[in-house]
Amino acid sequence: MAVYFECTTKAQIAQSELFDRSRSIDAHTGSMAHSREKAIAGTTTGLISLGEQVTWRAWHFGLPIHMTSRIVEMESADYFVDEQVKGPFRTFRHVHEFSHDDGVTTMIDRIRFAAPFGSLGRLVEVLLLERYLKKLIETRNRFLVEELTQA
Repeated sequence: MAVYFECTTKAQIAQSELFDRSRSIDAHTGSMAHSREKAIAGTTTGLISLGEQVTWRAWHFGLPIHMTSRIVEMESADYFVDEQVKGPFRTFRHVHEFSHDDGVTTMIDRIRFAAPFGSLGRLVEVLLLERYLKKLIETRNRFLVEELTQA
């Protein structure tokens, strides 16, 4: 069974600007500095686009993790979807949606994932991974909105 959660972020940034920040390899690397995340294959810098993929190396829970994701859907500047091609999850799908109303851009991250550990995986998903991944997304989004705006 998969876990699903959403994170909503509001910012006074143009929709197209937040869309591009969200698909920036460099911004992602900056937002994940605490986990030493680095793009090591595929699109490793700049903006990732439809059909492209990136392989990340990071440290989570004291372990080196490799994950390759591909952009499988994109409608500039309304949404894009990345899915794990290879990595630690049984499945991982991240939908990034953007809208703009009255000077405020809303970004909604919709995450669905499943751990690879069978019935033990469900316990790990609920007790550990959901909260951990949600915190990672929230940290990334704060960086995209606050840190990059100050730069």
